[in-house]
Amino acid sequence: MAHGHLPAISVIRVRAAMCRELGPASGLVVEELDDPDAGPGQVVVAVEAAGVNYVDALFIEGRYQIKPALPFIPGSEVAGVIAALGPGVEGFGVGDRVLASVGLGGFASRVVVAATSLFALPANLDTPRAATFTQSYSTALFSLRERGRLRPGEKVLVLGAGGGVGLAAIDVAVALGATVIAAASTEAKRQAARDAGASATIDSTSEPLKDRARSLAGGTGVDLVVDPVGGGLAEAALRATGDLGRYLVIGFASGGIPSLPLNQVLLRNRSVVGVDWGAWALNHGDAQQALLSELLGLVGSDRLHPVAPTTYPLEQVAVALDALTGRRVVGKMAVVF
Repeated sequence: MAHGHLPAISVIRVRAAMCRELGPASGLVVEELDDPDAGPGQVVVAVEAAGVNYVDALFIEGRYQIKPALPFIPGSEVAGVIAALGPGVEGFGVGDRVLASVGLGGFASRVVVAATSLFALPANLDTPRAATFTQSYSTALFSLRERGRLRPGEKVLVLGAGGGVGLAAIDVAVALGATVIAAASTEAKRQAARDAGASATIDSTSEPLKDRARSLAGGTGVDLVVDPVGGGLAEAALRATGDLGRYLVIGFASGGIPSLPLNQVLLRNRSVVGVDWGAWALNHGDAQQALLSELLGLVGSDRLHPVAPTTYPLEQVAVALDALTGRRVVGKMAVVF
């Protein structure tokens, strides 16, 4: 046997965006860490893409109700391939394409995930779209079906229709048999809404929302409003609903929390319905797993069509978060590795 040098043992270094102090996303620092090990019931996912979401900015700025100890790695949605299996993991193998919600730790090239949190990807869903799928689409289906009781043939007004939740709501509403009217602030966002399946659009900066929505709905008003934006359009959107209309309060991306006149809720037997998908999912894990499995099945059967996100390298995660919080984004965004 010939003598020579032993082969070098390759050491994988993980690249991660670290939050060492609370504040703007510009304070994130990309660092190198040791490759993590998978414990019992866990896997190591080689992350190919991580979704960029409002909740990530809230964590970094210290404005989320949960305050993790510093330092921490933000990032709550990942997709990639399984790199290693811990003891006792069944049903998955190295190389499988998966997505997972991790809460924290997603802005890293490798992350340890409980195998019970993994979902296999349908063949027609790439990892950037998979990494931006769970929060938006789970929110959309939970909002429309579980909270809004949407029925086929109903008319839905979606506010903030060019954002991630807005586009997912359009896609899901159409899949459930509804007709969608989409309101958005720029032509690029309105075009994205039309591409997602909206039958008509409204310029929310220049057109009278109530009158246009009621007219587009045939004069009788819309059946359901999806509002992830809040702010100054809320009352007009409520007034755009018809008899037994439902107004879904999903979030306040505009930054403004509106006040609604209760006489407008009383009139025409309207309802204002709160939607907190995140809290529901935490407290109803089995139901959320069933919801996400259903959504991925609808993607696999080509009934849902999530759009490709705008992608950024890890070093530009702060740029992505700044664009998101500044509402300069059409659709979703992801960090890619």
